[in-house]
Amino acid sequence: MPLRIAIVNYGMGNLHSVYKKLSQFNVDPFIASNSREIAAADKIVLPGVGHFGKAISNLKELGIYEELNEAVIIKKKPILGICLGMQLMAKESEEGNATGFAWIDACVVKFKIRDKVRYKVPQTGWNTIKICKESPLCKNVDDLSEFYFLHSYHYEVSESKDILTKTDYEYEFVSAVEKENIFGTQFHPEKSHTAGSQLLKNFIQI
Repeated sequence: MPLRIAIVNYGMGNLHSVYKKLSQFNVDPFIASNSREIAAADKIVLPGVGHFGKAISNLKELGIYEELNEAVIIKKKPILGICLGMQLMAKESEEGNATGFAWIDACVVKFKIRDKVRYKVPQTGWNTIKICKESPLCKNVDDLSEFYFLHSYHYEVSESKDILTKTDYEYEFVSAVEKENIFGTQFHPEKSHTAGSQLLKNFIQI
């Protein structure tokens, strides 16, 4: 029976590209809009684009927030947060002064760019990742592979052991995290061609 992967729908961002990409593999991805559907999944993908505070509010209003906490922290289901989805795993964000899941000991802060001619905010487009530790998520993904980014905020991580990759955009920032069953990428693997496909395949196999 194919692996069931819930793609969490909480009204923030385009789910179609994630669904379409996962459908290329031998799994059963589905859009999950309530706690019952999330509970039925083997693994979870938490995508998202937009405002941190609004996202947390939506998750709570839909009754999904507590189910995600139980699935990830109690049941230890593997979860992959993408872009805003990764940011929601942090303790708090400057965007809306909101609190997140606190699965990762990190804060989400806005880019503090000095050279605003060369480095536009949001960062939009391709950039490389530097792999900081061995991880099943990065198996067969080359160091300095290019991934697609679209974001104005980034992680500041308290525990260096949780840092999976870093990326340079005027200065170095954390672009992916890993802690036990919790994985997050600031970049969009579903839009990142071969390297992105490999990363998603790796998540399926974890």
